[in-house]
Amino acid sequence: MTDGCKQRMADTEDERKPLLTQKNYVETTLTNRRRNTSSVNFADNDIESDCPSSPDVTRSSEETEPESPEKLLSAKFESLDYDVCENSLYLKEEKKKTTQEIIRKEIARWFVSLLIGVLTGLIACFIDYMIDKCSGVKYDYVREYVNKCVENFCLYTPFLLWVTFNAGIVMFGAIFTAYGEPMAAGSGIPQIKCYLNGIKIPRVVRIKTLICKVLGVICAVAGGLAVGKEGPMIHSGAVIAAGVSQGRSTTFGIDFKVFEYFRTDKEKRDFVSGGAAAGVAAAFGAPVGGVLFSLEEGASFWNQGLTWRIFFASMSSTFTLNVVQSYIKGNEWELSNPGLINFGKFTDSKYSGFEIPIFIVMGVIGGLLGALFNQINYMLTIYRMRYVRQRWNQVFEAMIVAALTATAGFVSIYFNNDCEPMKESSEEAPVQFFCDDGQYSSSANIFFHTPETSVKNLFHDQAGSYDIHTLGFYTLVYFFLACWTYGLSVPSGLFIPCILIGAAWGRLAGIFFDYCFPDQDWTDPGKYALIGAAAMLGGVVRMTISLTVIMVEATGNVSYGLPIMIVLMVAKWVGDFFNEGIYDMHVHLQGVPILGWEPPAMSANISATEVMSHPVVVFRTKENVGRIISVLKKETHHGFPVVEDYDPEDSFRQQFSFGTFHGIILREQLITLLKLKVFEENPNIHEILRNMKASDFRDTYPRFPPIQQISITPSERKMTIDLKPFLNQAPFTVSDNASLPRIFHLFRALGLRHVVVIDKKHQVIGMVTRKDLARYKIWRHHGQISMEELQISHS
Repeated sequence: MTDGCKQRMADTEDERKPLLTQKNYVETTLTNRRRNTSSVNFADNDIESDCPSSPDVTRSSEETEPESPEKLLSAKFESLDYDVCENSLYLKEEKKKTTQEIIRKEIARWFVSLLIGVLTGLIACFIDYMIDKCSGVKYDYVREYVNKCVENFCLYTPFLLWVTFNAGIVMFGAIFTAYGEPMAAGSGIPQIKCYLNGIKIPRVVRIKTLICKVLGVICAVAGGLAVGKEGPMIHSGAVIAAGVSQGRSTTFGIDFKVFEYFRTDKEKRDFVSGGAAAGVAAAFGAPVGGVLFSLEEGASFWNQGLTWRIFFASMSSTFTLNVVQSYIKGNEWELSNPGLINFGKFTDSKYSGFEIPIFIVMGVIGGLLGALFNQINYMLTIYRMRYVRQRWNQVFEAMIVAALTATAGFVSIYFNNDCEPMKESSEEAPVQFFCDDGQYSSSANIFFHTPETSVKNLFHDQAGSYDIHTLGFYTLVYFFLACWTYGLSVPSGLFIPCILIGAAWGRLAGIFFDYCFPDQDWTDPGKYALIGAAAMLGGVVRMTISLTVIMVEATGNVSYGLPIMIVLMVAKWVGDFFNEGIYDMHVHLQGVPILGWEPPAMSANISATEVMSHPVVVFRTKENVGRIISVLKKETHHGFPVVEDYDPEDSFRQQFSFGTFHGIILREQLITLLKLKVFEENPNIHEILRNMKASDFRDTYPRFPPIQQISITPSERKMTIDLKPFLNQAPFTVSDNASLPRIFHLFRALGLRHVVVIDKKHQVIGMVTRKDLARYKIWRHHGQISMEELQISHS
């Protein structure tokens, strides 16, 4: 724990210093925290900006080594407004609501949920169909040339063909991502998790992101990268939900004039939760798992009605995918393929109580391998952030990984003498490759297929189908390929690579038990492949409840719920001993001020005066137009307290307080008032006020015009605005004696963006924002717990 934290914990309530002195003490502590820490303003710089997915690393003039990215918070991320502004216009609109309007709005919510599910299912079908077609063309050509060149000694031809196809199609996917929309890279789960936590990630839910995501994931999977299409489906569902729920596209400038009442951060967040769940349901055929995923991984607010609508969206997504897939496969209305990936039925496999300790040991192994996977990927990500910044470099790196993936597969198939006689297999057409007639290559059975097909093969191929050298080589190679691939400038899911790695070493464990205990019916390698897959997946992503349900729904066997749950919990506990889950790692590397479920431990003695931003920019209840414009151009803050008894020229008083608090007004509200010329001296002021509605402040959501685009004449700058009818007169405030945990619970439970700190006389003395809370970070490593204060980067 840092010296500054220890000092604060030692201070008692009576020993706390006056406000101004205490602020200087906190700044001094932060300045001495690290050699390259400078005095920073922890105010919430909440202005919309197109920030990169990875923050720039700041450098000190005294040091050559950059600060570790996860020790920085980016000031470029703004928060979402979940709190309702209860001003006079809002209350007037609420009082005028009729029963019919309330019912119509509720029906619209269910209709939007249905659209989200149907569209997500259709997108999933399109992705799956295109991947099958592209992969089929590649595999057919390579197989044809292998058959020709085995006797003609020209094996370099199919090898170069395989490498060229992989590198070429991945190049297109990387170009779509790097040059089209960088936010489409990766699985998108960390970004959606941040959005549901209350953070606005620029461009994360735009239609352009969806297009690049869909095209990119098709190229990445068909190009043979160690990725899956399931993670990107979650992001795609969230983008669909965000777009459909608003009834318009700001990218294309299309407004269908529907669902205007859903154009708020609060409503949009609920639909994005449903979209993420629909994505999980489409990917795994797991509607219940999708609901639990949204609940476990991100949603900061939950209620019963929201749960029903999310479940409805998930069911709609699964049903749509099922129906369309049945027609594609020529079995109309045979609804037996509910997801893009299902693990097949484990109906004949059973487990006994004495195997539980074995499963626990496998969970420990999964946790250790997951921690190693995350640490390697963490170091690679930092390297990319520092040195692989040019777009052409990102495209070139993706092509190199694609070429190496093809090379590893070809080398394994060629040099591993693992030909097996043709037998009943889960794969309808085993790949012969370099084997004699009547035999097939077990290496090709897992290297020369799409990842989803390889998963089924590892789960359901008969005992003796794979050699231990083949599985060992596959585990090692795929482990490092997956580490390298996740973080490339292509859409890439992590579920399937982790399942493949775990299934490979889990099947090795089954072979070992079969060797030690021959003629025993419990040594089923497919069963241990499933347990290994769960262990590896839990060790990397550190999910428990939702992942258990997803895997149970994907296997179609509820009896495996207990061992899967045990393995996932053990893997998470072991992995957490060493580092964080991979999604949390990438969130922190991007410098996102995300708030956890609980406040930092050992923070009860940190008071509001130590957390808050000071000084505060405030407005008077009747404010001069010129001052409003000047402040909005100079400051990037999003919320401003509205006060009385305040003189902007009284610098001495501003050292202690900033007037008597009356409410809070938001930046976009002020811009709207300036745009509509709501000035007291305006001859048409009474008509303007009479015609104003709460919907006027939602018309330009979510992209409000910048203050530079508002045209104000010199004479209008001398006019005044009465802010009382428009400010939120009942915002959440805290006393200057409030503790950090109390403030944290307010933010986390209510989804707040800022809280005003007032003293006993109701005077404004500070503001607390999300960044003020997120800079207190708890580190858990090797059983040790410590707290430190992060630096905020404005670069």
